[in-house]
Amino acid sequence: MSSSAISPTAKLLDGPKKFIFLANLRAIIDQFGSLDKYEQKYGDIFYIPKSMGFPPLVIFSNPQAIERVFTANPNLFEVGKQTSAPVKALLGDNSLVLLDGVRHQRQRKLLMPPFHGERMKSYGRTMVDVVNKVISQWQVGQTIIIRNYTQEISLQVIIRTIFGIDEGERYLYLKKVLLDWLEIFNSPVKSIFLFFPWLQKDLGALTPWGKFVRQKQIIYSILQTEIDRRRQNLTLQGEDILSLLLSVKDEDEQPMSDREICDELMTMLFAGHETTANTLAWSFYWLHYLPEVGQKLQAELNSLNKNTDSNEIARLPYLNAVVSETLRLNPVVAFVGRQLKQPFNLMGYQLEAGTSLLPCIYLTHQREDIYSQPKQFKPERFLEKQFSPYEFIPFGGGNRRCLGYAFALFEMKLVLATILSKVELELLDKRPLKSLRRGITFTPAGGVKMKVKNLNLDF
Repeated sequence: MSSSAISPTAKLLDGPKKFIFLANLRAIIDQFGSLDKYEQKYGDIFYIPKSMGFPPLVIFSNPQAIERVFTANPNLFEVGKQTSAPVKALLGDNSLVLLDGVRHQRQRKLLMPPFHGERMKSYGRTMVDVVNKVISQWQVGQTIIIRNYTQEISLQVIIRTIFGIDEGERYLYLKKVLLDWLEIFNSPVKSIFLFFPWLQKDLGALTPWGKFVRQKQIIYSILQTEIDRRRQNLTLQGEDILSLLLSVKDEDEQPMSDREICDELMTMLFAGHETTANTLAWSFYWLHYLPEVGQKLQAELNSLNKNTDSNEIARLPYLNAVVSETLRLNPVVAFVGRQLKQPFNLMGYQLEAGTSLLPCIYLTHQREDIYSQPKQFKPERFLEKQFSPYEFIPFGGGNRRCLGYAFALFEMKLVLATILSKVELELLDKRPLKSLRRGITFTPAGGVKMKVKNLNLDF
């Protein structure tokens, strides 16, 4: 075991010691299968040596270890350059996800207002409007891939909340380019390019990375054009997120730079719709794969009337339990990450600077000592017990908890409630589905094939 990560005087962590590059490659192709295998072999905290540009990794699911990391002084950690390379390639250097220290604190404070308070009410109206618009195109008897529609809904929602637009050439063009861009890495094999910088060579528009670079440049050009339009004509500024970002200033009265705004918009466009679309697709799958679960939620939704406030819908206990259980069983990302700037003691293991600590969302949510029958979809567990922020971690934790988590939960609940109140769906994929890597997120393989059995769009 490499002494670059573990002090020779400390307890030694176990983990794979040979063919590390192949192990990393296998993990990219089958992330959850690899994690299950390693935990069965090495326990709930294990070590992977440095390899092919990746730092030494310590992966763990022990809630005490997670609490130790989430509650530690943030100054002990930094964002690892190698482990965050896929995120950097997608979202840019100034994304909140990639900042640490003072810059992270500043940016997080500036970005907080759009996701709290009264603004959520207007977002709720937008979310319901978008759902109604999308399902109005459905026909009884139509076969659909539900993930295509959850992506359409979540993308429309995030574009409307960011820019305040939902029609016209600019909107349609941005939507098309974003979807084309996300499709470049829509499979485990294609996703490999994101994880190995030496593969990231622009060899022309027809190559995967060349296409990726050109599509990203187009998206940034669209974002910059919109920023310029708003700066040059203040009457265009409104209640949308972009208008807010153009107006905020830090404690030194400094505004965000155009590049910072572009990178944060990119983060919201990606994280604000891709992850939500995947979780919603899984929810629709489970609600129809397990009819008794769907019937319980339908009974709860049937108690609503046409004028029920969106905040009341979001507080429905079984609806919340269904969304929570989906996030537990089918996380859209496998890890949250911290990289050590100085030595750190974790569960008796003395780890040295440069070690990347990876609290594992997937393995934590699979622990039998926390979740009985963890492979089963059982929303009731969230009605029977309150899980700690170190046992249930779909949005990470500590000072780096996902800033948009409340927005995401609100949207998932409103989308599910609105569709299930108006549409009867039948699951055609009546078989166990696997999670499939799609870039840096995971989605149900095949997207969940369903059939529209009945529509009641007047409700």
